[in-house]
Amino acid sequence: MAEAKTLEQIEKEIAETKAALANVQGSETEVYARIVGYYRSVRNWNKGKRDEFEMRKNFTLEDSKVEERANEIAKTDSSCACSAPVNTTATANSNVASYELFVRKTCPNCPPVKAYMADVTVLGRSIDVDSEEGLAEAARKGVFAAPTVICYDAAGNETARCHNVEELQAVFEKALVTA
Repeated sequence: MAEAKTLEQIEKEIAETKAALANVQGSETEVYARIVGYYRSVRNWNKGKRDEFEMRKNFTLEDSKVEERANEIAKTDSSCACSAPVNTTATANSNVASYELFVRKTCPNCPPVKAYMADVTVLGRSIDVDSEEGLAEAARKGVFAAPTVICYDAAGNETARCHNVEELQAVFEKALVTA
């Protein structure tokens, strides 16, 4: 059995431990990160790349608003097939009554989607996310990529979110089959 310590002995041990913690010395850690397609030691990077590395932010889904927005959509509209802003298409949607097309002037993937939507007989509008108003609207609706087409039913509920012609074909051909 351990013998009982006095208050003075305990305080002396605490003071020694605090002094030891104040003087902790470890070894240098080598940090590797991806730069221009491959991993290498950060200490070997030039000043510009090191500054860029220090400004980087780590992305975690828990910290993003995407998960929160997906939960809100799922609660308010159980028929919505796209609960998060990722490449999804509606599998059991009602007829598409309208759409919003989010595009950029310099986007290489936007022209085929614009051309497809020009041939669709559904009312819709195109929103340029290069403008301040368009970017603000895209942010409000959780649009993170161009092109993005948000499809709505007659009640104004989101039924699908598409990013390319193949996804659009799946949504609009499904709507034609069910009509």
